[in-house]
Amino acid sequence: MLAVLIILPLLGALTTWLIPSDRLRPVALSAFALGHLGTTIQLLICTPAESPGGWFHLDALGKIVLLSTTVLFMFCAIYSIGYLAYRVERSNRVFCSSLLICLAAASTVTITHHLGLMWVALETTTISMTPLIYFKRNARSIEATWKYLLICSVGVALALIGLYFLAYATIVAHVEPSLLLDDLLSDAGKLSSGWVHAAFVFLLVGFGTKMGLAPLHTWKPDAYGESPGMVGAMLAGGLVNLAFLALLRVYQLCMATKEIAFFQNALVAMGLISMIFAAIFMARQADFKRMLAYSSVEHVGIMAVALGLGGKAVFGALFHIMANSLTKGVLFLSSGNIHRSYNSKKTDHVRGAIRRLPWSGSIFLAGFIAITGSPPFAPFISEFTIVSSAFIQGRYIVASLFLVSLGIIFIGMALTVLPMVMGDPPSDSETTLYKDTLWTVGPPLSLLLLIFLLGVWIPAPLMDILSEGASLLEVKQ
Repeated sequence: MLAVLIILPLLGALTTWLIPSDRLRPVALSAFALGHLGTTIQLLICTPAESPGGWFHLDALGKIVLLSTTVLFMFCAIYSIGYLAYRVERSNRVFCSSLLICLAAASTVTITHHLGLMWVALETTTISMTPLIYFKRNARSIEATWKYLLICSVGVALALIGLYFLAYATIVAHVEPSLLLDDLLSDAGKLSSGWVHAAFVFLLVGFGTKMGLAPLHTWKPDAYGESPGMVGAMLAGGLVNLAFLALLRVYQLCMATKEIAFFQNALVAMGLISMIFAAIFMARQADFKRMLAYSSVEHVGIMAVALGLGGKAVFGALFHIMANSLTKGVLFLSSGNIHRSYNSKKTDHVRGAIRRLPWSGSIFLAGFIAITGSPPFAPFISEFTIVSSAFIQGRYIVASLFLVSLGIIFIGMALTVLPMVMGDPPSDSETTLYKDTLWTVGPPLSLLLLIFLLGVWIPAPLMDILSEGASLLEVKQ
């Protein structure tokens, strides 16, 4: 049954490639996305029993990332019907097929317990997203594409070196060489400490680059700024979670080898640096898509800090995976609508979006309120859980830096977002043919309702998965 998660989107990629009509491909994309979501829900309800020593198993950590990814993908796929209807000047064959290949690779990351295969799948997500960033076919998009491809590939290559060191640690320890997570966990106490330390450093830097932790985030502003809104949503709400899942696997190994304190301190440091970087560069940002890129840097930093703190903050980190993913979908999809209406990403030109686009402008404003951790939306629950855990643990400096960064980021985003959506559109702004439709407003509005719902009520089955995932990352004293 787990294989369906990979086979179905690959079959969809082949189907969309063979369909001759640009109009029908987004419909097929949406159909396969719905099928993938249905398969995921069925697997969450009836998870197959784990086979000892197997390469594939869907545990609680994989379930959280898989669910958030497939939900976001489904709404992005539905949004593509309206979006691609406005981009009739070029074929969408590569666009639709690449998205489904990325979904297949993302599914592989969530269900595999073989670290080597996980690395291959992560690199596949990088490659499959590359033509999507270049969809606009201009000089800035090609620059963003190469920057994304080179920096992320270098990061994943560093992670591969970390896996080599980890494998060599098993050889030095005279145990059966393996990159299966279960084997490594069972032999963790026998592994060479020096090689394990080296492996953890390379894995943190490698997967941290893929996540976009500062100062390894330099690909994000260009890639998010130049790619279509739905591609930015998948990058910020989907692919960063896959890299974070890889770090969760490393975290499990650190716990088993008793080297967890070193890894936790590194995560807290990199997480706070990311939040501080975001606070600095988000102030008076003239490009609202680049602003969202720095928001992503902030939120991967929040997840890193939470994981580094441990304890109850781990639950907050896992919930933030879903909260951040869905909220980024709201922001990127609605910002894409605003971009098309004004034909500009510059805040000097974009004013009074609510007057020109009442739906998209209002959704974007609500998304800003949600992503900055304001109640009653889901990010408030996760961020409150994290910062309260820091105070309970007596980590007052960490908690203070966390809160100060959040406050500065809120002000910085408000200075950009509020003038965008309020007031009157400039008299000299370009008039375009774009108007809000059900296809382009329905998906971000549905995501907004979801994060509102999760902010006031977490369903019991989801709470069970989150609690089970947190228990897998509980440091034994």
